[in-house]
Amino acid sequence: DFMQIEAIERQQTTADLVVERIARVIKEQNLSAGERLPGEHELVEQLKVSRPVLREALARLQSMGLVNIQRGRGTFVGNRTSLANCVRLLRSAVTISPQELRSYAELRTAIEVQAARQAAERATEDDIAELAAMLQQLADQNLPYAEALELDFRFHRRLIDIAGNPLMQNMIEVIYEFVLTQMVRTTPSPRENKLGRRLHREIVAAIADHDADSAERAMREHMEIVLSRLKKEALA
Repeated sequence: DFMQIEAIERQQTTADLVVERIARVIKEQNLSAGERLPGEHELVEQLKVSRPVLREALARLQSMGLVNIQRGRGTFVGNRTSLANCVRLLRSAVTISPQELRSYAELRTAIEVQAARQAAERATEDDIAELAAMLQQLADQNLPYAEALELDFRFHRRLIDIAGNPLMQNMIEVIYEFVLTQMVRTTPSPRENKLGRRLHREIVAAIADHDADSAERAMREHMEIVLSRLKKEALA
């Protein structure tokens, strides 16, 4: 009776591989923000891929803030801050299985739902003002995707700070990379994320009213959407 070996789940596309390869070169050669990458023709030659595949990979790298494409001028390395995050993100996004991500999402849900309750009980006026200011920033349609994600994460991180449980804070730090990966996979671009924005507003309104039950309910709904998007992703 031979042992059963599980099938490989996520077929990597050529564009995925190009994204990884370019990200790795930027990291390993320690390229700094604003440095020019080789031109399209040269990249096609070096990578031995078609032009459409290269363009798809570059567009994806741009949406993550890793490169900056200037029409007519070329492709340049993005700024450093989003760089460190993006390289880590990329590594995780391609190495974490959908099942693993779901486990992290379930753990995150447990922490966040409890944190929302406690934040509603403990938030000061200043805390509430700070959360509202973050939502204001998140509502900006022109916010680059990488910055919107970072801000979205900071919003959730701030809720956990307000909840005031150091263990929860430590756990969220530990699963930070997975949470960001999960956000990359499940957060639509800011323009399409109306539902997420509505739920964020509901969470903050409940905290402002010190209504723990409503805060918990809104956060649970938010997390269920994340989980259902991850399930879809796993089936795709």
